[in-house]
Amino acid sequence: MITYEWLYVLAGIFFAIWALLSLRDGRKGNAAFWALLAGSFLFGSHFSDLVNGLLVLAMVGIAGLGGLKRSDPPTTSNEERATSSTRLGNRLFLPALIVPLTAVAGTLLYNYTPLGETGLFEERRETLLLFGIGVLVALVVAMLRLKPPVLAPAEEGRRLLDSIGWAAILPQMLAALGAVFALAGVGDIIGGVAGSVIPEGSVFLTVLVYALGMALFTMIMGNAFAAFPVMAAAIGIPLLVQQYGGNPAVIGAVGMLAGFCGTLMTPMAANFNIVPAALLELKDQNAVIRQQVGTALPLWVCNVAIIYVGAFLLWN
Repeated sequence: MITYEWLYVLAGIFFAIWALLSLRDGRKGNAAFWALLAGSFLFGSHFSDLVNGLLVLAMVGIAGLGGLKRSDPPTTSNEERATSSTRLGNRLFLPALIVPLTAVAGTLLYNYTPLGETGLFEERRETLLLFGIGVLVALVVAMLRLKPPVLAPAEEGRRLLDSIGWAAILPQMLAALGAVFALAGVGDIIGGVAGSVIPEGSVFLTVLVYALGMALFTMIMGNAFAAFPVMAAAIGIPLLVQQYGGNPAVIGAVGMLAGFCGTLMTPMAANFNIVPAALLELKDQNAVIRQQVGTALPLWVCNVAIIYVGAFLLWN
């Protein structure tokens, strides 16, 4: 059986490769950072909580002391890229389309054909595992079609990752922070406050506070995955699902979308909003956020309507 652990091993191998390439170029800070992350992915499930915590603190120390530097390893020349672009045109993007196609088509085939009876994939992890398989297939296809140097994918991946720096693992860190907040009872505290403020039986107002909380907590924490455990424990499950009988699938899925609206409007989502501005060398570091606000606000309003109509009027 292919399990979720395989994805961690796959990611760990890539991080280990980038660490070795950084060490080869004398970038010891980069090498140490990506090596620690590789160790976390490869062996984290076998380490104790203390060891995993020390790995995180070591990575924070390296990043905080400026140990991560941008790199620009040579792969293909500008002339080679221009020639390839002219020859293939938009077909250059075909390998990238393999990834979502493999994930979607593979999930449908596995769940709605006899393939699902083989037990090939860990239950409820099918889509994520097929996504990883799609990445490998796309890599092979790209190598066969473009015929770049053997190390080009690893070097280009390292160049991009070094440009993003520590923000590349920010979603993972923030998602873990959300779980910590949930275990610490933050959701229960917020739920108690919300229960005392929201009038009894006011479903729409409860939906409004839930969606607003998802957006605001996402803006504070930088990631909707970090906000979701808190708001689900505070309002989503006890009030919307258990008390008012709302459709949990709609409340969960569209609630995450409300959180993503917060992602569009916060500098805390550095890998989405600040890193692009830095890579493009924009003078205004919040330029990306300013362009997204006009989309985020009306989209959030639509999410409130969808949760209320979908969870309590249509699909309940």
